[in-house]
Amino acid sequence: MGTAVANTPWCVMVILLPLAGALVSFLWPRRSVPLGLVTALAVPACVAGLGWQVAEQGVQRYAVGGWGAPLGIDLYADGLSLLLLLMTALVGLGISVYSSGYFERKTAAVFWPLWLFLWAALNALFLSADIFNLYVTLELLGLSAVALVALAGGADALIAAMRYLLVSLLGSLLYLLGVALLYHSFGSVDIAILAQRVEPSPAVWAAVGLMSAGLLLKTALFPLHFWLPPAHASAPAPVSALLSALVVKASFYILLRLWLEVFPPSDAAVGQLLGVLGASAVLWGGIQALRQARLKLLIAYSTVAQLGYFFLAFPLGTSIAWKGALYLLLSHALAKAAMFMAAGNILRCCGHDHIVALDRVAKRLPLTLTAFTLAGISSMGLPPSGGFTGKWLLLDAALYTGQWWWALTLILGGLLAAAYVFKVVGYAFTPAEVSHEVRVVPVRMEWTALVLALAAVLLGLGTPWLLALLDIGFPFDSGYAG
Repeated sequence: MGTAVANTPWCVMVILLPLAGALVSFLWPRRSVPLGLVTALAVPACVAGLGWQVAEQGVQRYAVGGWGAPLGIDLYADGLSLLLLLMTALVGLGISVYSSGYFERKTAAVFWPLWLFLWAALNALFLSADIFNLYVTLELLGLSAVALVALAGGADALIAAMRYLLVSLLGSLLYLLGVALLYHSFGSVDIAILAQRVEPSPAVWAAVGLMSAGLLLKTALFPLHFWLPPAHASAPAPVSALLSALVVKASFYILLRLWLEVFPPSDAAVGQLLGVLGASAVLWGGIQALRQARLKLLIAYSTVAQLGYFFLAFPLGTSIAWKGALYLLLSHALAKAAMFMAAGNILRCCGHDHIVALDRVAKRLPLTLTAFTLAGISSMGLPPSGGFTGKWLLLDAALYTGQWWWALTLILGGLLAAAYVFKVVGYAFTPAEVSHEVRVVPVRMEWTALVLALAAVLLGLGTPWLLALLDIGFPFDSGYAG
């Protein structure tokens, strides 16, 4: 049994399985829900097999078709890749269970192939070992995400989807131009080879600027976040959850890989600029979330704020800072998926998501409100949540490097998060001026949101294991220092 697990190409399996699931659910739309759920259960099992290989044997590199770099395609798995795959598997399973009760049969027949195709693109992106395949997977991811945003129908959803499509194509074009410059200069697109060959030059700095700009646009870092709130707020709740929890993480992952492994060290001003943009996102997103009248828009602007935390690691540039940002990334994925699912439950129950008219949601949907509150605890950064661990590591790095102003940003961001979370909770206990007809919410939709929120809170208890995982094959000690 151990030999079979050790010899199985799990890198390939975690990509082919959701891809096959997407194809089968497209061919048999009436069976899309059970087929999708079976696939959603099988993918985490494959990720667990890959995790065993990485933990026991170290970094995994698989040459697709027997042709490795520089001529062929390599798949690469280290601790960072595995962490992102685990995040995607957990959130993806939750989204799949939630969606099985959310969509009607006609819509489900369209949702499942697109969702499983997006899942395959995400897994392929996290395992890609060269910058061109990262572009290909990024494009596949963006196109399927745009289609899912439009799934809700209506003018608002279609406008948001078109805006998202244009932004996605622009970001991909900028990234591809940078890839072309690097390939022309160094004759390879493999990350490991580029890490050895890249030296500072005008062409390299042009590539750095183009690729970074495209990825920042796709990540929706302030002030390039204009497309995110309409897209997330207009999409169906499961789509909003996967966009916020997973899709925006993909471009950040690519930027992090390039920053630490390919881009040559530069003046610390570049890292400081990203830190300023991140701090601005934390404050601006928090203030805008507090001002929103609709719950889904509040959560969308909260996503803008939470994304800013990831970029505070760039000016700090220490191993602890990178790990803190990645811990926040994992915590954010679980918490934000739970928040959007809770919003979807409230929308299903009350027929709207206006905060001032939540009309005793605490009595009608106690599990949903508990899920939203627990996810809010992680967003605030209260112990023992994963959000607390990530912010504590960033705080420690800020004080260690003498950059206390980033610590102030962490504190202010936590206070703003507390303000908008308690705003929602407060209205959830009060009756509305006009009562609304209540619809029944499937139990599995409530429990899925609660389980993900609990996972975000309990994530802090697994800190030693997850930090040890990140040490497998990832060069945290290289790159930039603030």
